[in-house]
Amino acid sequence: MLRWTVIFIILAIVAGIFGFGGIAAGAASIAKILFFIFLVLFIISLITGRKKI
Repeated sequence: MLRWTVIFIILAIVAGIFGFGGIAAGAASIAKILFFIFLVLFIISLITGRKKI
């Protein structure tokens, strides 16, 4: 999922450079949503993945 976030960030940067405002905004918002989903899943896996010995 982190890979998709990076892909959409790069797409947003490239679209922003070439002046495609709508595409850049859409890709940036998708990248932001995917990043937060990844962050939540990462925190959940840290909490549930720890086992006491």
